[in-house]
Amino acid sequence: MFRKLVAIEPVSLIPSAEKELHSYADEVVMYPDIPAGDEEIIARIGDADAVLLSYTSRINRAVLEKCTDIKYIGMCCSLYSPESANVDIRYANERGIIVTGIRDYGDEGVVEYVVSELVRCLHGFGQEPWEDMPREITGLKVGVVGLGKSGGMIADALKFFGAEIAYFARNEKKEAAAKGYRFLPLNELLAQSEVVFCCLNKNTVLLHEAEFGQLGNKKILFNTGLSPAWDEPAFVKWLEGDNLCFCDTVGALGGEQLLNHPHVRCMQVSTGRTRQAFDRLSEKVLANIKEYIQ
Repeated sequence: MFRKLVAIEPVSLIPSAEKELHSYADEVVMYPDIPAGDEEIIARIGDADAVLLSYTSRINRAVLEKCTDIKYIGMCCSLYSPESANVDIRYANERGIIVTGIRDYGDEGVVEYVVSELVRCLHGFGQEPWEDMPREITGLKVGVVGLGKSGGMIADALKFFGAEIAYFARNEKKEAAAKGYRFLPLNELLAQSEVVFCCLNKNTVLLHEAEFGQLGNKKILFNTGLSPAWDEPAFVKWLEGDNLCFCDTVGALGGEQLLNHPHVRCMQVSTGRTRQAFDRLSEKVLANIKEYIQ
């Protein structure tokens, strides 16, 4: 059992999960807003031995060096790798601090978002149709960059509607081949696809000037990650063509400077943050805490 558990910012737990936290700590403090910077994070943590955070703040080495009582950090957000995490996991491990995170809690909403936006674009619902006349997903050449959980779910959903699926990932996947998905080098995938979905870990950039040259004109690009999958100058140049980019969040777009671009469609909301996603998130965060205490 923890002596003091602090959530340094809103962590999206449902009320019953927040209540359950009191079963695992003598004192629980939940902050309702995002801290302004390191000094405020350090002050909020204080002498806590357990810390929770979401994806909107960072716990870096400077914070960990000041907060010497921490034994456990629970990331109430996706954790794929130390490189993409918003906690300095390597330094935490050097200090003997356990860092846990969660995965696969908001993918369903993202899949619904991309199918909805793609259908509206192709058919021309509330806008001009993408081509001369409305078309179906049937026969659409789709490229998925990053065939993890969300990328795989997007591929499966579009395959159901009749799309032809190709993908690029670190390794070829047997289960994808069994579904008829083609594994292609990135440049070939970009050149052959009519619609490309970037489903990458945070801070993973694969699209540079050469890649946008391969992608070419009259293409649709979706980014479902938490950060841009591209170099901004090359991306902006590509946008000047007859192309469209869809993102759900400003973070995925790379900032507000492109929100009003005529070839950008940004919802400015995290489409994975649904009622069901908060249920799944809460369950997984509590499971990590229970496992650590046991």
